[in-house]
Amino acid sequence: MQRGPAHLSHCAHCIAVLWLLFAQASAELPMCKESDYHFEYTECDVLGSRWRVAVPNKADICTGLPDPVKGTHCTFTCNEGEFLDMQSQRCQKCAAGTYSLGTGVAFEEWDSLPTGFVTHGVTMNEETASTDCSNSTWMPKGDYVASNTDECTATLSYAVSLKKTGTLSFEYFYPDNGIYFEFFVQNDKCQSTDSGSRWMRISDNNWSQYKVDLRNGNNVLYWKTKAYALQNSAVKPVLLRNIQVSGVAYTSECFHCKPGTHSSKAGSARCAPCPADTYSNKGATVCHECEQDKYAEPGSGSCKPRPACTTSDYFYTHTPCDSQGKTQLMYKWIEPKICSESAAGAAKLPASGEKQTCPPCNLGFFVTNSSTCEPCSKDSYSNGTVCTKCPVGTEPVMGFEYKWWNTMPTNMKSSVFRQEYSDSDRNTVWEVAGEYVYTTPGDQDTDYLMLTLTVPGYRMPQSMTKDGERSELSRVTFVFETACTADCKFYFLAGYNKWNNNLVEQWKGSSRKQSYSYLIRSNSTVSFTWTFQRTEEFSAERKFSADVAKIYSIHITNVIGGVVSQCRRCALTSFKADSTCVPCPVGHYMVNATGACKSCPPNTFIRTSQAVGAAACVQCGPHTQRNNAHTACLSDCTLNVQMGGGNLLHYDFTPLSNVTSFHSSPRFTNKGLRYFHRFNLGLCGNESRVPASCVDNVTESERVVKGYICQSTVVPSDIRSQSMVSSQPFIIGDSLIGMTTETTLGGISSPTWLFPSTSSLPDVIFYYKSSDTTQTCKQGRSATIRLRCNPTVTAKDHITLPSNCSEGTCDGCSFHFLRQSQHACPLCTKNHYREIVSACIQGIQRTTYVWQQPLQCYGGESLPAQKVSACVTLDFWLKFGVSTGVIAAALLISISCYFWKKTRKLQYKYSRLMMTSGGKECELPTADSCAIMEGEDAEDDLMDLTKNSFFTKIKSFSRERTSDGFDSVPLKSSSSYHQPDEEDSDDA
Repeated sequence: MQRGPAHLSHCAHCIAVLWLLFAQASAELPMCKESDYHFEYTECDVLGSRWRVAVPNKADICTGLPDPVKGTHCTFTCNEGEFLDMQSQRCQKCAAGTYSLGTGVAFEEWDSLPTGFVTHGVTMNEETASTDCSNSTWMPKGDYVASNTDECTATLSYAVSLKKTGTLSFEYFYPDNGIYFEFFVQNDKCQSTDSGSRWMRISDNNWSQYKVDLRNGNNVLYWKTKAYALQNSAVKPVLLRNIQVSGVAYTSECFHCKPGTHSSKAGSARCAPCPADTYSNKGATVCHECEQDKYAEPGSGSCKPRPACTTSDYFYTHTPCDSQGKTQLMYKWIEPKICSESAAGAAKLPASGEKQTCPPCNLGFFVTNSSTCEPCSKDSYSNGTVCTKCPVGTEPVMGFEYKWWNTMPTNMKSSVFRQEYSDSDRNTVWEVAGEYVYTTPGDQDTDYLMLTLTVPGYRMPQSMTKDGERSELSRVTFVFETACTADCKFYFLAGYNKWNNNLVEQWKGSSRKQSYSYLIRSNSTVSFTWTFQRTEEFSAERKFSADVAKIYSIHITNVIGGVVSQCRRCALTSFKADSTCVPCPVGHYMVNATGACKSCPPNTFIRTSQAVGAAACVQCGPHTQRNNAHTACLSDCTLNVQMGGGNLLHYDFTPLSNVTSFHSSPRFTNKGLRYFHRFNLGLCGNESRVPASCVDNVTESERVVKGYICQSTVVPSDIRSQSMVSSQPFIIGDSLIGMTTETTLGGISSPTWLFPSTSSLPDVIFYYKSSDTTQTCKQGRSATIRLRCNPTVTAKDHITLPSNCSEGTCDGCSFHFLRQSQHACPLCTKNHYREIVSACIQGIQRTTYVWQQPLQCYGGESLPAQKVSACVTLDFWLKFGVSTGVIAAALLISISCYFWKKTRKLQYKYSRLMMTSGGKECELPTADSCAIMEGEDAEDDLMDLTKNSFFTKIKSFSRERTSDGFDSVPLKSSSSYHQPDEEDSDDA
């Protein structure tokens, strides 16, 4: 579209009007002064060039800004103690009272978050709880910034753009493994710039140094923390200080020294702290002395009035023994001394020098000529006076047993940890007092007064090692007492250094004199710390300085480099009288005070190598067998149970022997953090079984416990790639006591009301015991796993807890579990099924086998296959029966007729005889003839004797027998020929 001259004239008129308005407005603004603006560099171009431009501090306050000029090259840098003067674009030295890192920036003052730092807490939204974490952030504390101590995730971030490759360094204090701490770097695309571990190591001393390289470009630094304290225990926060970043190419200004520090020369790269009893203000060049009645700690920005001295400001100790066996009682002020002796009502330091008899040396030490205590040689022992060689047939027992406290042992250190950080290196918080060591008054009632014992490791004597099996690696036992007027706490911790110890036990309030023992299972547990805190409520005044903790004795066994407190008898070799002791053979125990070994009874194991006598042999529980090393009893996961009526049930729990994990129902902390109790169970198995294990993976140094049953606390985590964080593991059962259907075994009970059942089949109960003792569980923990037959449950991990004890225990010591499975049923036998016989159909009969109901078995014998057999139908048997009946009836009629006819003949003969007898009773007539009389049927008799008919056979069964047992058979032919001769003979 073309525009005419008139249109162009109109546009020119508009521009002129706008220029006049701008000129009028500029004419009304004053000319800019140097204080009205500052210089900045533009972004670097591809050639590394940039421009210096003037930027007003406030808009529309002045006019006449300097014109842009070409700036220094993007790689231009200044040295430490120098800054870039933007006016001249040259490096100049920092003035006294200030400092500079040259190409870096430093953050040492934390009265508030420095510019560029951002902190926030992550709000958690759980299934049944919602918690506001907006206040769970990193908090500036003056000299450092402190993390949160709750279950929220607190993030501290800082974004920096580097013109070249640089470095980041900072100091951190990470003393508590109850809190997770990670650091990582991301670019502007939220991509991690390093592939290393994000975990920060637990601090080995008060402050740890961390340094990492940074790439050029944009870098975002992240510090994240999240606590996992689930038992209302106090968690120490993570502290950060002295964060320094290099590679920013230039620093346009110098930083003022913070209060309590100074720099006396120009061009300083850092500021020096003021010594004790001096102070300085911000940007100071010198430190000023405090007035006589005031004091200041090192690095203080002001002085405080000295309070009047009290009895809590001094403590007592003992000097080393002199040549006369005497020690002096000495009183000393707590350093640094902050109280005034001249103030009204001030306590005076008691006179020192009172001599007392030195306490005896500890076991394993002897008294030198100068009355000091020195350790005996490795092959000698002592009762605290003189060293004696171990006799033949014994071995030295290495360790440390501290019962007398004249001087602090060389392997024990005293220190203090303060929640509010202080550079004070005071170490006189625990002092010796002859019969005990005690806590001295601290600077603050909230201080943690720590006593740390460090050992190099452990080695069991030869007689305590059997074929690679170890019984008790070491044990630490101590006697203590606390006297408190406030809510004091006494902690016992164990780990691999002072700042990476795990809490073992704690006591609240005053505690009577008592003993506590802890079993050491790993050579990595070489540091033990006793910590006393008078109160958790902070106060500027010391109100509870009189509250005290005392430790009377500490005994730790089998320590490498320890002293010999006694010599233990052991088995003697038979071939060399002066040889070292050898262990008893496997399955043998040492007879009291003899050094001889004796075999244990069958199916027993050795309780511990330190036990002697027959009491060392422990009988295995029901249905368990001793292992090869004679150190424990195992189960092969099989069981036979005799039931009423002679029925024997066979069980095979092998499918349930693998380690199984399950969680309790979710629980929530006061902050709403959801967590679970994870249980790992290993039911049974032989010596090659894999034990159940629980882990503490909050920090980089994982801690693992192993046994039959263990528990850990699991927290869903959003702070790293892992979805779960496990902490606070402990063993519930490390030895199998036995398995039976009884509800009590070895002092452990499994009441039936915990898991009611309606089945007639008894539950099989596994009993376990743990040797770990706690203040609550002085006899150790125990557990029962009740196996219940349920053929409908195919899963192997169907485990439930008692309904009235949702955490698996009602008292914290006895745990109970119910495991239902088809594999918990007895093996099926012939008694578990029955047969059903069908009717005979068309000559075929089927036999089917079915399970008895309700089914209470699994596996074992299978149901037999259906049987098919031939059979005879009912029609056949009916016909056969009718035919048989007809034949039997005919035969019966024939026999009846025969005997009827025979009876008639006998009656006839009898009547003839009676008629010829003449009427005399009981007398028969003499036969006068053997011939057949008239009317007799001779033919019939002859026919009966000569014909082998069916009736003849029947008649043969009725023949009479003579007195000699032979049958009388009439012979007609013989009778007819000899009859006359017999008659003639009679007449004669």
